[in-house]
Amino acid sequence: MLQPLVAVSTDVKQFENYTWHAAPQQYLEAAITGAGVLPVLVPSFGDRLDLDQLVASVDGVMVTGSRSNVHPALYGGDASEANGPYDPARDATTLPLIRKAIDYGVPLLAICRGIQELNVALGGTLATEIQDGEGMLDHRAPVSDDQDERFAIRQAVTIKPGSCLAGVFGAGDILVNSVHRQAVGRLGNRLQVEAVAGDGTVEAVSVRDARAFAVGVQWHPEYWVDSDDTSARIFKAFGEAVRLHAAARLGARTAAE
Repeated sequence: MLQPLVAVSTDVKQFENYTWHAAPQQYLEAAITGAGVLPVLVPSFGDRLDLDQLVASVDGVMVTGSRSNVHPALYGGDASEANGPYDPARDATTLPLIRKAIDYGVPLLAICRGIQELNVALGGTLATEIQDGEGMLDHRAPVSDDQDERFAIRQAVTIKPGSCLAGVFGAGDILVNSVHRQAVGRLGNRLQVEAVAGDGTVEAVSVRDARAFAVGVQWHPEYWVDSDDTSARIFKAFGEAVRLHAAARLGARTAAE
């Protein structure tokens, strides 16, 4: 079988006097080495893209993390400089792409900003600056110029028994590198909680009625996929789901010929 294609979200960035549509290398390497798939960057052009054609042509969708946040206007919140930066072009692309992937039964992995986009795409809200809440943990990265230190695996999350991720990790606690300052607020329609942190923060969700793997995680498995078994397992599970979808598509096409 040919290496299956996975559509990957992009951020819109301004530098070197150009507008760039880009994704961090860690996600692309994790897709190749951890999931065994070929990542294809999707430019953030919103409704100028034929997303039906896109999801019919790929075997998976991966929505990456980002420094930017989902614009609060999309879930009834108020925008502020403190809550930014924002990337409206990405929002206009990823939210409908997520819904299309679910509707078409295309495997979906949504990471960090991705889980927040998944929640908003299905009607949920986001909680901002969660570290300021009473009794809440500080989920933010430590202040450091060393990325390994910022993304160190240091936080326990509890996988719910009987959940999709329990089939990947088993139920109970795992250690992850959760690095964020906002999180799932009101849970979106069709979503169920897969994992929580010690303060109750939602750290993973899945789509209840999805026809394929459709999971969002608040942590960053892409960063340590080559050296951490927990990080590797989520990409392995995603890759297996992608290959199942690819095989089913190939079988359907062969039967029709």
